[in-house]
Amino acid sequence: MAATPRNPMTQPDAADGSSTHDRGVLSVFLVFLRLGLTSFGGPVAHLGYFRDEFVTRRRWLSERAYADLVGLCQFLPGPASSQVGLALGMSRAGYAGALAAWTGFTLPSALAMILLAQGLAAWGANVPPGLLHGLKLVALAVVAQAFWGMARNLCPDTLRVTIMAIAVCLAVAVPGPWIQVAVIAATAIAGLLLIRTETAPVHDPLPMPVTHRAGVAALVLFAVLMAGLPLLARHAGAGAVPMFDAFFRAGALVFGGGHVVLPLLDAAVIPTGWVSRDAFLAGYGVVQAMPGPLFTFAAFLGAAMQIEPTGWAGGLLCLVAIFLPGMLLVIGVLPFWESLRRSRRAQAALAGVNAGVVGLLLAALYQPVWTSAVHAPRDFGLAVVALVALMWWRLPPWLVVAVAAVAGWAAGL
Repeated sequence: MAATPRNPMTQPDAADGSSTHDRGVLSVFLVFLRLGLTSFGGPVAHLGYFRDEFVTRRRWLSERAYADLVGLCQFLPGPASSQVGLALGMSRAGYAGALAAWTGFTLPSALAMILLAQGLAAWGANVPPGLLHGLKLVALAVVAQAFWGMARNLCPDTLRVTIMAIAVCLAVAVPGPWIQVAVIAATAIAGLLLIRTETAPVHDPLPMPVTHRAGVAALVLFAVLMAGLPLLARHAGAGAVPMFDAFFRAGALVFGGGHVVLPLLDAAVIPTGWVSRDAFLAGYGVVQAMPGPLFTFAAFLGAAMQIEPTGWAGGLLCLVAIFLPGMLLVIGVLPFWESLRRSRRAQAALAGVNAGVVGLLLAALYQPVWTSAVHAPRDFGLAVVALVALMWWRLPPWLVVAVAAVAGWAAGL
């Protein structure tokens, strides 16, 4: 009898019986719940945890197939690590497995951030101002670290550094909720016209239970929501529809990692008065100490809203809204990835967009993070120490957050 061909995404490991024990929806949920409780360190670290769990230990997929899946999710806007987890869950248990993987990985951090927002709303007046200021300085250090790492990887030549610099100038000179969209569109065109890229090598295929028809349906739904939500929000007044629209657009335009969502969310919730700037930066500082995806910052903002819905309803609404576009795009693009990944034009446009989002992150580092957090020499010194602790001492982010909060409280005394 002929041997069955090896499937690079689903070949079981005979030693641990993953083919029989890991395919149920509950099993997928429990695996990702454990990762959601223990995966500290941000998106890059999450991808390392996933590789160790699903390539090395469980052997759900081959090294090359995993690299290709990561490449797909980095090609798309959205939270790359969560999108990789969604695809892995789908490969094991279909669409229900995808939902189970996302829920397990996201739930711990999201619950903690909603509880934090409610705690600040109830007892915020009793929290020492210096402690919140220390959290804002941690946010400055984290954004600076993210900018440095992304600039080194995504702006490797003079052309892309120039695109990044122009994006910074535009974002700072013309603040507003739509400038990020304009910058991303302009840098995509610049990349298409100016950047030359190599075609990607052939990797293992990514067999997934997604038909071309389902992929097209997901892409159509994404486009309808992207175009229709702003129209609905314009006529709905304040409330759930404008909130869902703002967070959906933020999730749809984030290229390059979770930290890039900062300027998009700032433009959505600060000028409208939905969330105070102090609460925004304090929550962003705390989310660095959480395991799981940074996009759960949206749950904090939804729960901290000064308009209805707020609390648990607002947190869950904003959480679903910011993750939904990334989910739809992964499902929509999977059936077409093998041909798309070899397109030089698509790769060139993406290279331009990546340089542009580095510029958006640098603009956010200046406004609102720097201008809201650094008011005295000691603020600058504490931010530098936090940055050194993260980048060179390589201390755990939760420890840096805790120490900076205590240092801010002490300085406030």
